Amino acid sequence: MSLLGLQATCPKPTTSRPHPEHRVYPYLLRGVTVDHADQVWSADITYLRLRAGYLYLVAVMDWFSRYVLSWRLSNTLDSWFCVEALSAALTVG
Repeated sequence: MSLLGLQATCPKPTTSRPHPEHRVYPYLLRGVTVDHADQVWSADITYLRLRAGYLYLVAVMDWFSRYVLSWRLSNTLDSWFCVEALSAALTVG
């Protein structure tokens, strides 16, 4: 592969290493007991590899009920689909 200049598309071993200059933010939920719905939400963005490229998936989820409040797919990593998913979650939640 190195002779042909090819690289694997899987994550490299240094993917999870933070840059030394990046700020480390405190974990604000340490010691918080999640005991009712709509107390804590989370959002995550991931990608799905397809033959022709990638699809990006954003999901907003309630921690207590583990219910997916909303999700959206996009073929570009623009912010509009994340904002759209959050807006939909706010109307459902």
